[in-house]
Formats: sequence, C-alpha cells, structure tokens
Amino acid sequence: MKSRASSRKGLLAGGNWIVDQVKLVDVYPQRETLANIRSEYKGTGGSPYNVVMDLAKLGAPFPLYGAGLVGKDAFGQYILDDCKRHKVDTRQLRVTPSAPTSYTDVMTEEQGRRRTFFHCRGANALWDGAGLDFTKIKARIFHLGYLLLLDALDAPDKNHGTRGAAMLAKAQKAGMKTSVDVVSEDSDRFNRVVAPALKHVDYCILNEIEAGKTAGFKIRRQDGSLDTVALRHAAGALLQMGVREVVIIHFPEGGFARTRDGEDTWQPSLNLPPKYIAGTAGAGDAFCAGALYGLHEGWELQKSLLTGVCAAAASLADPTCTAGMKPLATVLALAKKYKLRATPES
Repeated sequence: MKSRASSRKGLLAGGNWIVDQVKLVDVYPQRETLANIRSEYKGTGGSPYNVVMDLAKLGAPFPLYGAGLVGKDAFGQYILDDCKRHKVDTRQLRVTPSAPTSYTDVMTEEQGRRRTFFHCRGANALWDGAGLDFTKIKARIFHLGYLLLLDALDAPDKNHGTRGAAMLAKAQKAGMKTSVDVVSEDSDRFNRVVAPALKHVDYCILNEIEAGKTAGFKIRRQDGSLDTVALRHAAGALLQMGVREVVIIHFPEGGFARTRDGEDTWQPSLNLPPKYIAGTAGAGDAFCAGALYGLHEGWELQKSLLTGVCAAAASLADPTCTAGMKPLATVLALAKKYKLRATPES
C-alpha cells in the first residue's frame, strides 16, 4: 500500500460543488421584516471546490482533480470555467440536465459577521460516483466532503454501511490515501452516516462541533470555552472508530492532531484584529486545504497545522470562501505579522 501510494501524486476532491452567493446585510431580520443588502459577492462553495481552489492559490506543487456533479446551467459553467482557469482537472466533474447546480445564499451580518445559509442541494444530491475509476486517477489523496450533505452517498450500503464509505474503501483499495470532511448540522445522523466511513479514512479533518457529534463528546463548555480534555477524548474515540493515521480537529482557537500512535500536536490560531475579519465562510475548508497540503508533502504535523491556521486566517480576510487565499509564502508570513493566540491546552 505504501509504495503504491507514494508513486501517486496530487489530490482528487469529490463531493459538493456549490456556488455561494454571499450577501452582506445590515441585520438579520425577524420574520416579515426587512434587512438591507449592503454588498454581495459570488464565489466558491462546498468542500472539494473550496479545497482545490485554496490549494491552487497556495501554489500547491501537485496536480488537482475534481469529481462530482453540476447542472447544465450558468452556475455549472461558472464552476467548470473557474476550475479550468486554476488548472484543476475536471474530467470527473460531470454535467447533468436532471438538476440545477447546487447553490447557497449566504446571509452575513455586518456586526459580528454571523452567517445564515439557504441551501439548494441540486445536482450534488444525485452524485453517486458512477464512473469514478480510482485505478485510472493518479492522485495520492482522495478527499471527500461533505458527508451528511451528499444524499446519494449518505444512503445505506449493505456491505460498508453507507455508499460514501464504500467509495472511500474503493479509493483505498486502489492505493490512495483518503480524507473526509463533514458538514456541521444539528442532527442525530452522525453515528449513522459518518461513523461507517471512518473505517476507510486515513486523514479525518473535522471542526470541534462535528468531531464532538461523531464521537459523542461535548467539546464546548456552557460558557463557550474549549474543553481540551473532551477534545482529546473525541480525537481518541475517532481513531478507535477506525481512522487509520491521524485525526485533525480545528476550531477558532487553533488546531489539534492525534496520530494513530498517540502523538498529540497543538497549534494556536492567529490573534487577528476584529476589523481584519471580512467573513468566516470557508475558513474551515481553508484550514483543511493547508493541512492536506502538508499531509501530501509529508511535512511534520506541526508545520501542517500551522499552514492550516494561516490558510484559515487568509480566508477570513474576504467575505467569500476562497478569494482571500494567497501563495504559501504570503500566507505563512501572516504568522509573523500577527501574534499567535495562547496554546489552547494551556
């Protein structure tokens, strides 16, 4: 497995391809009342789309591939053109006339930049990976996201639990390392949909809410502070659920990784001034992209996590998910410009 994986190069990202329509509003309205749209932007959305765009803008020195389904419409063409512009291979990004391209209206409040999402699942709900032959795609890593937001892949499978888990098993069998991300939702579906996939995952990259929901721990105390003991327990539980190599959990205060052999790594985030933050959409995917960059290149975990928090910081400078991303050297320089927060474990 190791030699087959090491002869591979690049990242294949599959799952949700979404166009985000971000609207900055003066206030989030109560029902039957009005809010003013101050400005609006169009940009990338969904785990694979955000991750490959972030990696392209970071200047990742390896091939990028997309897999999924878009509609035969203007948004679908927007995604395909954007990928072409950033040299992302779209041969596995198929077009369907059966559903519209998925989109999200993101309402971002001026004060505090809190976001509310109105989402159209569209073509993403139909994607089942049909025709995706992992033996013919030479990527080293297959990143799948978001579990819980891919209707066809979240469906049951008699052998693997879910069709998404079956897809990940197929990628591993072909010699790829696998990575997953999960959407944050308030539901009881995590154990049913996410847990079966973890048996076929090498790199599990989640935020603290998703990790807690999947592992059964409350990682935030009632006062909102991070419970680092619960965080460690959740990472350990995810490894016990089957993750092969490393669990990485990210949160506004930083990132934490635990490896299969029990090595723990903490990385505080950057102490950004409030005026720096234009919007929080895409920050988690930016962290994921930075971490995957390091995992692909075989960096020490500390450097991978630092790249993750710096990439997240770059993302926060723009209201859209990926327009704030810059080349790797520029992104890492943010750690020198802004001091790091205190280490979360202290």
